[in-house]
Amino acid sequence: MWIHSTTFKLNLDQDVLDAFKKYAKIGGFLFVILGAIGIFFPTFMTLGILIFVSYLMLLAGISSTILTWMSNRGDWAGWLKSLLLIGVALYMLFYPMSGVATLGLLFSFYFFMDAFGSFGLGFSAKDNKHKWIWIFNAITSFVLALIFLINWPFTSLWLVGFFVGISLFFDGISLIVGAYSVDNLEEEITKKEKE
Repeated sequence: MWIHSTTFKLNLDQDVLDAFKKYAKIGGFLFVILGAIGIFFPTFMTLGILIFVSYLMLLAGISSTILTWMSNRGDWAGWLKSLLLIGVALYMLFYPMSGVATLGLLFSFYFFMDAFGSFGLGFSAKDNKHKWIWIFNAITSFVLALIFLINWPFTSLWLVGFFVGISLFFDGISLIVGAYSVDNLEEEITKKEKE
């Protein structure tokens, strides 16, 4: 990624950078707000996530069914995929506690992956004064994943929403800091070009 220098070459025009800074700040603030909702109202966040994921899987199953019907009606793997997606979605909607436990396990894997990605960003940004926020985000996600696995499935109802809220909160802070660090990066590049 950004190894071998304190800054990386920005071969982007100013409009792209300005758009990134603007939308990173907006997205970061939205993540912070959603994270705060998840922290203070974890059960509602858990049920909201469960409903969202269930309907997303249901839509994917219906889309897969239509695609299999239109493209290759004899494709048993396509029908199996469609049936599994629709079946799991309906199961999660009709038996939400089992769905929450399953979703909880999936989110613990998400936290491990989030930690891995944030460690990668943090350690690849050598000599960047803002890399600490990525490393802190990675450590937070890793600890959340471990706590979740230790208590799973008994506390899934509130842990899913709570931990997703914490993760979103720190991801939002990371985005906001990242947007402001682009300003600092542009200043460093301007100084180096003047020298």
